[in-house]
Amino acid sequence: MSGAAPNEDRHVPVLLDEVLDALAIAPGEIHVDGTFGAGGYSSAMAARGAKVFAFDRDPDAIREGQALADEKGVTLIEGEFSRMDVLLAERGVTSVAGVTLDIGVSSMQLDRPERGFSFQADGPLAMTMSQSGMSAADFLNGAPEQEIADVLYRYGEEPRSRRVARAIVEARPLERTGQLASVVRRALGHKPHDKKDPATRTFQAIRIHVNGELDQLERGLEAAEALLEEGGRLAVVTFHSLEDRIVKQFLRKRSGGEGSGSRHLPEKQAGEAPTFLKPAKAVRPGGAELARNPRARSATLRSAVRTSAPVPTSSRSARP
Repeated sequence: MSGAAPNEDRHVPVLLDEVLDALAIAPGEIHVDGTFGAGGYSSAMAARGAKVFAFDRDPDAIREGQALADEKGVTLIEGEFSRMDVLLAERGVTSVAGVTLDIGVSSMQLDRPERGFSFQADGPLAMTMSQSGMSAADFLNGAPEQEIADVLYRYGEEPRSRRVARAIVEARPLERTGQLASVVRRALGHKPHDKKDPATRTFQAIRIHVNGELDQLERGLEAAEALLEEGGRLAVVTFHSLEDRIVKQFLRKRSGGEGSGSRHLPEKQAGEAPTFLKPAKAVRPGGAELARNPRARSATLRSAVRTSAPVPTSSRSARP
């Protein structure tokens, strides 16, 4: 969950009322919260009478959320939401009435310097959501300059990615978030009155890369498509244009619109029926929510309803 406020609003996720409206939960329905985080969506879904299965790949979220999950009657599963169909099948669940995804880094992760996601406080260059695999430090200290530049440009939309990559390589080894932030600020220039810290794009790009976030999202959308029953509802909250573009293109393609626009999503085959009805209009936070939680400013909700059409053959063959 990317948008919860750091303290008293930790359990109030972004666009909660709008997500619940899109889900239209009926008591007794099975719903999936693919990104448990601090449990805000799961708690609200359970309060509406849903039987909730929630996923998170962060062991901290699992450990700290278990008591809340037990209290609310939520089944909490440690694992990637991109594998929700496989992991639920292992538990005898093959169809659900709703899937909710809140994409990106959680406030719990951002607010803890030891996790290394933020440049607001110094910490180790980790950034791994699952706390395993390649860390940010591993990538930055081992990758060629051109690869670093490509990652910064592709996932951070950093226009001066080559300059930043060159500065990173020259400053290696890097082990702390404070070091990386200083290197980027020197490379790009930083004035105290700047509205946006120049390190923002670099940190976003590295985080997305080491966690494979966009691949996870694309596979997660296909997993949700495979799980949703006829009339089932999909609700996805994103926090930047790269994520939102993937969701928009997926729903457009799967509802009978134009091609995927993604290197990962195969083109629709002739004769395949739409798996989703025309998506609802995108929803963004109102003034009251923005005043309470400034992190919500970039949030976008997209939702759609599942048809009875089978999952495209090309998608089934591509699923792990």
